[in-house]
Amino acid sequence: MPTIDIEQTRNQARALLDSRIESVTNLVTTRQRITDLREQLAAAERDDKRAYVRATKDGWSPEELKKLGLESSTATRRRKYAGIRPTDEGSAASQSEAAGAQ
Repeated sequence: MPTIDIEQTRNQARALLDSRIESVTNLVTTRQRITDLREQLAAAERDDKRAYVRATKDGWSPEELKKLGLESSTATRRRKYAGIRPTDEGSAASQSEAAGAQ
């Protein structure tokens, strides 16, 4: 039976661990980038809302801003999510049916 070299075995084990550590380090870096970008997006959305309010205070009507392609971001968001709530529609229909049955 051949002799096992402890140093060689340790080096091989370290190489395997280093590879695993590198992949988890990349994962952490990517996740942190996502967190940073979400924070930047939230800040940009707050700035956008302030700018929109300022524009309306300066005399621009929501209709005029919409014609310029500058619709309120909250209105856009509401419209976008309005169609994604099948449970609300289902519960509203259930409530209507229940009221009709009484």
